[in-house]
Amino acid sequence: MDDADFALGEENGSARSGSRPARRPPSAAVYRRRRVAALSIVALLVVIIALVIAVTASGGGDHRVQLASISYFSQIKTLAGSGPRSFAATERAAENAAISHTMSYTPAIRIAGSQHREIALTFDDGPGPYTPQVLRVLEREHVPGTFFEVGVAEQYFHASTTAIVARGYPIGDHTENHYAMSTLSRRQQQQQLLQESAAIGQYGAPFPRLFRPPYGLWNSTTLSLLKRYRMLMILWTVDTNDYTLPGVSSIVDSAVDGAKPGAIILMHDAGGNRSETVAALPKIIAGLRKRGYTLVTVPQLILDNPPPRNQDIASVQGSG
Repeated sequence: MDDADFALGEENGSARSGSRPARRPPSAAVYRRRRVAALSIVALLVVIIALVIAVTASGGGDHRVQLASISYFSQIKTLAGSGPRSFAATERAAENAAISHTMSYTPAIRIAGSQHREIALTFDDGPGPYTPQVLRVLEREHVPGTFFEVGVAEQYFHASTTAIVARGYPIGDHTENHYAMSTLSRRQQQQQLLQESAAIGQYGAPFPRLFRPPYGLWNSTTLSLLKRYRMLMILWTVDTNDYTLPGVSSIVDSAVDGAKPGAIILMHDAGGNRSETVAALPKIIAGLRKRGYTLVTVPQLILDNPPPRNQDIASVQGSG
């Protein structure tokens, strides 16, 4: 795979704003996540107490107490896992519902709502040799990311896709070969979408609900196919232009200075030399946090901050 195929003509068109809207009360979704965390702590304490009681039971042992402790532990394991009765599954269902609702009034978004000071960091063109480094930074900083992957890269770097899935980060469709969708026939566009989704599916990723067009190029056929496959097109609010290797400070300034509530920041974890992106990422996270932003995934951003109906997507189309 030729890095120049990805880097040439990559997305451009950053939107900058220094405005800092006043803080607003947390959304129902934020309150829900806080309740989930609190309930998890309470449930864990219950398990600990039950286990202590079981251990200190009389010589013959109270089997009922022991069984109760096992039952408590099983319930916590279920809630903390990723199965259908888990907290994570409940959150995923709510996020998917939010994506579907957004698609009912717009096929694409550049920015979410401004209800809360939340921002999403997104990474294109992976997986690649720099993806593990990006994941290490995100994990160290306790920040999630949203990844738009190219299917053909899976044969070389699929271990990163497995790692992204294990961390619970969403993976969006960025086509199979990183071709400009507007230059392809309907059948070719369909193949680009479905081959990529099949490629990531081999490594545990669910069928993607999000799509990002290479080079920002799409047409009415693209939108028709996305509607058919229930994918929301995710563009960007801020383009860091990291693919041009402008220097670490330039990447950081683009991301932080262009930040606004509901913003979607575009970066790259593959498709070329991404060492500057890796070096800039911790500084971007620190800068955004200093300005009072919470970093979330794109699905969570949409859930907490329903995107406005009037999305200026035409100004991004073909910007690459």
